[in-house]
Amino acid sequence: MRPPPPTAAKGGRRWRALPTAGFMALSIAGLCLAGQGAIIPAKALLAQVLLERAFTTARSTGAPVKAWPWADTVPVARISVPRLKVSEIVLSGGSGEALAFGPTLVPGSAPLGRNGTAVVAAHRDTHFRFMQDLRPGDVVIVETVDGGRASFRMQGGYVVRNDRFAVAPHAVAPTLVLSTCWPFDASTRGPWRYVAVAQADLRG
Repeated sequence: MRPPPPTAAKGGRRWRALPTAGFMALSIAGLCLAGQGAIIPAKALLAQVLLERAFTTARSTGAPVKAWPWADTVPVARISVPRLKVSEIVLSGGSGEALAFGPTLVPGSAPLGRNGTAVVAAHRDTHFRFMQDLRPGDVVIVETVDGGRASFRMQGGYVVRNDRFAVAPHAVAPTLVLSTCWPFDASTRGPWRYVAVAQADLRG
């Protein structure tokens, strides 16, 4: 039996090699995507470690400390909800970068723990995911970088359009307002916000 013509043999090898090469390319692309998927959570975890460290340093020195040199925000407080075992570092500025790493004190708010209304906002699917589990009577602890500590008790929550959201900034007693997007399980942006209000807990 005569062997197939050389051109046919070469062509056969070439066409057999193409699926293998394509499979390898897809495998490499998949590994790259998997690597990126692993890097994002790792970066988020590292950011929280750096923020905690910056907050602790600021508490000991009394001066704001950036978590990394190019950050456009600094930790200003920590809020925690003991019943839900939640603790979050609050950042200054209210910028998009700040919101990517934690709750932010909305510009124009009263200082946290002082007389007036402090508004803290965060994303519903990350740092303020716990808001759907808040209930009246929950205690919220606020620790500020200047060494202050205040206790607040949740009064309740409500849903409002973002263009109708307003608070009394000059309230006599310290008031804490937490705000995030609503509904909690939505995957797209919308105009609705869930707002939870807490008053200074004189018992705590």
